[in-house]
Amino acid sequence: MTDEQWMLRALDLARLAAALNEVPVGAVVVSAAGELLGEGFNQPISGVDPTAHAEIVALRAAAAKVANYRLPGSTIFVTLEPCLMCAGALIHARVQRLVFAASEPRAGAVVSAFQVLGASRLNHQIGVESGVLAEQSTELLQRFFAARRQEVNGNQMRSDSA
Repeated sequence: MTDEQWMLRALDLARLAAALNEVPVGAVVVSAAGELLGEGFNQPISGVDPTAHAEIVALRAAAAKVANYRLPGSTIFVTLEPCLMCAGALIHARVQRLVFAASEPRAGAVVSAFQVLGASRLNHQIGVESGVLAEQSTELLQRFFAARRQEVNGNQMRSDSA
């Protein structure tokens, strides 16, 4: 499958997160041979777990599948630029390549707010490609947060008139 096809799967997972009222982020881990190793979507609220970001969920599933916490040669496809926690997990898992869709200007730890993966002091380097299906991911995120703002404003208006 192509990078775009894997990212489409990650976008499907992001939509599952949105359906659970979680921030719509999805992730897919693929082996060097092109085998799906693990997938996940954001679930810190529904899972009552602050570490249950899409990348972490997908890495856990992949590690369980191969019975190893290291995932050499793997690629992770994520709909949003990883945060500091997730970037660190990618390094520890020895992921070979990260492909992400949309940048995260406030908390992105790859190219935006921080550039963790580019630190020369790290003992593992990860190849990075950004912008794959960025428009679709950005649109999904924007719709999600617009609906959330509308919901909050609607609730505020109802409580003001009560």
